[in-house]
Amino acid sequence: MTSTMAIREATPADVPEILDVLRAALGEPPGLQRTEALWNWKHFDNPFGRSIVLVAESGGRIAGVRAFMRWELVTPRGETLRCVRAVDTATHPDFHRRGIFRTLTLSALEAAAAEGVHLVFNTPNAKSGAGYLKMGWSLVGPVRVMVAPSLRAIRPRPESDAPLLDAAAGGPSGPVPEREPMGLRTPRTPEYLSWRFGSHPTARYRTVEADGSWAVLRENHRFGRPELVVSELLGPRPETPLRSARRASRAAYLIGSFRPGTPERRAALRAGLIPVPRVQAMTLVARPLADIGPVTDLAAWDLTIGDLELL
Repeated sequence: MTSTMAIREATPADVPEILDVLRAALGEPPGLQRTEALWNWKHFDNPFGRSIVLVAESGGRIAGVRAFMRWELVTPRGETLRCVRAVDTATHPDFHRRGIFRTLTLSALEAAAAEGVHLVFNTPNAKSGAGYLKMGWSLVGPVRVMVAPSLRAIRPRPESDAPLLDAAAGGPSGPVPEREPMGLRTPRTPEYLSWRFGSHPTARYRTVEADGSWAVLRENHRFGRPELVVSELLGPRPETPLRSARRASRAAYLIGSFRPGTPERRAALRAGLIPVPRVQAMTLVARPLADIGPVTDLAAWDLTIGDLELL
């Protein structure tokens, strides 16, 4: 950086200005406001640890921000990988074309490697994806989806506050049996599930429980149509609560993504969700920071939309 631009760690006092930079550069995500509560939930309250957050500062102003959110993945061999997810990056429009995105990202990579992080992964948009590939990320592949029309589909207007599903807010209320990972998989610990779905500041998640299994769904609107995103299927027979959600939903359709061969994929098929080969929810990219074996093939991963959505 030039003498007028400095890179430093962010502090809690920086959060309001960081959010202003994100809004100026990226706007507000559909149905999600960039609040301090959401930032703190993601970057301070995360059970995997506090995020690595760097800012570029010029003339007393924050010109750019780069956040690596802590995460963990377990392998089929039972090993735990220390990971970060590259999220919340932006350069204020007043400071474009100064290399801030690249400088902040490379600095964050150095910090992560120094702390023993094994892997960085994220789902960039089309605009930023090329930049990541130039900095050493590898394309893992498109995250394909499964879709089913709601069996009720009494659709509220997109701007309506009426819930799309009359179900308990938050995540599972009881202990959830975990299965063996078939690839890199987020451990579904009670602490993780409580944080991820139970304490999410927007309360957008609904959970349907039946027969000791759970379907966790997120209300969303896409292209003006209300949808329910199947974030997680948990327990031995999650097709039962998923069928109930599909019957009771006022959304136009349900959408989910599960690795082929997993119990969750079979449950989604039994509940009526159909793979749509040419439709993808997002694109997954990754950058190993240690020798952890192959990670650039989707077959090496065991993730759901709940793992990958932007939270």
